[in-house]
Amino acid sequence: MLSNHLQNGIESDNLLWSRVPDSDDASTDGVGLLSSPRDGGGGVDSLDYEVIENYAYREEQAHRGKLYVGYYVAVKWFFSLLIGIGTGLAAVFINLSVENFAGWKFALTFAIIQKSYFAGFIVYLVINLVLVFSSAYIITQFAPAAAGSGIPEIKGYLNGIDIPGTLLFRTLIGKIFGSIGSVGGGLALGKEGPLVHTGACIASLLGQGGSTKYHLNSRWPQLFKSDRDRRDLVTCGCAAGVAAAFRAPVGGVLFALEEVTSWWRSQLMWRVFFTSAIVAVVVRTAMGWCKSGICGHFGGGGFIIWDVSDGQDDYYFKELLPMAVIGVIGGLLGALFNQLTYYMTSWRRNYLHKKGNRVKIYEACIISCVTSAISFGLPLLRKCSPCPETVTDSGIECPRPPGMYGNYVNFYCKTDNEYNDLATIFFNTQDDAIRNLFSAKTMREFSAQSLLTFLAMFYTLAVVTFGTAVPAGQFVPGIMIGSTYGRLVGMFVVRFYKKLNIEEGTPLIQKSLNLSYALLGAASFLGGSMRMTVSLCVIMVEITNNLKLLPLIMLVLLVSKAVGDAFNEGLYEVQARLKGIPLLESRPKYHMRQMIAKEACQSQKVISLPRVIRVADVASILRSNKHNGFPVIDHTRSGETLVIGLVLRSHLLVLLQSKVDFQHSPLPCDPSARPIRHRFSEFAKPVSSKGLCIEDIHLTSDDLEMYIDLAPFLNPSPYVVPEDMSLTKVYNLFRQLGLRHLFVVPRPSRVIGLITRKDLLIEENGESSAVELQQSTSVRGRYSETATRADAARPLLDDLLG
Repeated sequence: MLSNHLQNGIESDNLLWSRVPDSDDASTDGVGLLSSPRDGGGGVDSLDYEVIENYAYREEQAHRGKLYVGYYVAVKWFFSLLIGIGTGLAAVFINLSVENFAGWKFALTFAIIQKSYFAGFIVYLVINLVLVFSSAYIITQFAPAAAGSGIPEIKGYLNGIDIPGTLLFRTLIGKIFGSIGSVGGGLALGKEGPLVHTGACIASLLGQGGSTKYHLNSRWPQLFKSDRDRRDLVTCGCAAGVAAAFRAPVGGVLFALEEVTSWWRSQLMWRVFFTSAIVAVVVRTAMGWCKSGICGHFGGGGFIIWDVSDGQDDYYFKELLPMAVIGVIGGLLGALFNQLTYYMTSWRRNYLHKKGNRVKIYEACIISCVTSAISFGLPLLRKCSPCPETVTDSGIECPRPPGMYGNYVNFYCKTDNEYNDLATIFFNTQDDAIRNLFSAKTMREFSAQSLLTFLAMFYTLAVVTFGTAVPAGQFVPGIMIGSTYGRLVGMFVVRFYKKLNIEEGTPLIQKSLNLSYALLGAASFLGGSMRMTVSLCVIMVEITNNLKLLPLIMLVLLVSKAVGDAFNEGLYEVQARLKGIPLLESRPKYHMRQMIAKEACQSQKVISLPRVIRVADVASILRSNKHNGFPVIDHTRSGETLVIGLVLRSHLLVLLQSKVDFQHSPLPCDPSARPIRHRFSEFAKPVSSKGLCIEDIHLTSDDLEMYIDLAPFLNPSPYVVPEDMSLTKVYNLFRQLGLRHLFVVPRPSRVIGLITRKDLLIEENGESSAVELQQSTSVRGRYSETATRADAARPLLDDLLG
């Protein structure tokens, strides 16, 4: 039955598709092949998100009943649970390690500076240097793909681009331990982007059953071997990473939808939401467990969440102008940040990093020394300020020792009743520095001079550090930069409107200054740099626990994104372009409107294969080119050459390696005459690896003289577009369906049918739905009534006209 179905499908395709030339004919009148853009030098390849409905696939689907379908769905949900648990535990481990390393570092440094500030500086510098060196060494020697945030690579994977090494086990290990070293070492970067990559790696490894190279694999989970299924798992992992980083499960779902995925459906939404919810439960459980003090220094810091529910309850219309100004500043500084990091990363890739891994380690260590010198030395140049009298009433301790999770840090002060405002944000962990900037009870803690100094130095350090050979995220540095200038704008607003009567409870004063404008500044810089809107808005609301500021966050995000888009692309798009990742963006380029499909593939030479081909010819074609898809042609009895389908390079390699489908006869065979010796999963390429190569296959002289019938293994129904279709429409079709190849053919000579919506409303029993039947019945009824009236009127018309 299946063989008849396959044969009927091929015959239907013969009727529909037009004639193609032989492979030696370069005429543009035949079939062209549109494929995903590839970077030939960078090892970038495309993924096969399309279901290859060949005979092996249909044979396998025919033997699967409803029980297997239920099992398949249940395993998907179970894997979503495992992804959430694994990502949550990884986030807890990273935060636990970072907070303890930072706590021990600051505690030891503070104990030593009681006797000597110089000795304290040496200890502080050495500890940071050791942590950063360990991170850079792990990346350069063990897991090169773990450098950077990893979001551009994951975005490329979900866009249909496979970059070798991105989702391997060693990349996961390098990402986790590298993030601990780089963030714990005090560099101007965060761990949130690497957590997204970590979640994606965990999801991919679970889908493939573990790591074969390190003998950490199991066969029973190896159910999701296709790129299509792995894409869904990696999407769950991305959302889980954001949910774990910010304790923002809804923000994680929206981040996956808005920023990294190119393809979405409602069933996937449910599983992604479930995964993010599991992450939130795991993280909350771990933090509750650590409240007893058994986690060391972890507990006061760690996860990015700031409860600011006691912040501003209302705002005035006159405040919208300075808030819009914050959006403009965020757009300008974000666009400048993207451009500067583009220049820095381009210089590194073209000159510095070409000198070897040792230079990469030296660079990271030098930046670590400079960062340590600035964060320790600049507060020494700042004069201490006396503790304000209002602090005792608010329940805040003043002063506090460095690195002890609080405001008003006492650092190089002459008396015990003074604090160093620059040390409060510089000589501290990033999470605690943000808490200090967001504090709603310390209106006059920071001076404008200290905030400007910190903004200029930290902005420069963030630009220089981004792109080094360590795991690096930009969420937390962006929040620090934005909250700094947001607080500066808030100080200006208070002075400009002269609202200084705090005791009367004016809602703008203290809380607006320290909370609202800092929060809006953080949102504006992230929006101006990363160009996210909906997901970032929800993340900011979730991490601050303040829904009343939602309209203002929306305002600054819209303004900052509009300003940033006027200058350049978003941060991840810029970095993807630098890394040679050929992303297909959501919108085609404007000039594509003036082009057609035929013009896009004129420079390609189509290499087609006959249905029955010699093994020697297959091996020769695979060695002579790097094409990943080949049209398969057949000849009718009248001698006409017709396209019957598409065969993938990976499938040909599997056939050559197994040799079980070789035949002596050059004549085609009936697929039902012999059993299928391959399972459909055997054609799947291993995740994030090159898979089989023609050089790895040994063929004897007898093998080369045999033949292969490609009909059972080709895709008899690939997507086809006419040659004069607009390239914009082709682009949208290619991206939305997640295609790898798309046939371009001349217009067919005949139409064998026309499918409409009602033709797709089919129930499981093969009958049309009740709604469709009712509509069709009413239509037939109206048609019959009209016909009856027409027949009754016909004799009268004949008499009148006769």
